[in-house]
Amino acid sequence: LVITDWNMPVMNGLEFVTQLRVLNSDLPVLMLTTNASDKDVIQALKAGVTNYIVKPFAPNTLKEKVIAILDA
Repeated sequence: LVITDWNMPVMNGLEFVTQLRVLNSDLPVLMLTTNASDKDVIQALKAGVTNYIVKPFAPNTLKEKVIAILDA
């Protein structure tokens, strides 16, 4: 499981996920971001993100998403 953010230095989260998918198409990826529009969510899913959390979020939300991904 990789937990990443959309906004990062050097490359953004979408670029990171796109490059990661070239190396490993099966590794689950959880994207954290302040980008909450439907367009942004769709763009992240198309890039290969497994699941998505919009900031701010409660710790329990992160726990639930991680458990759901690992149980899948």
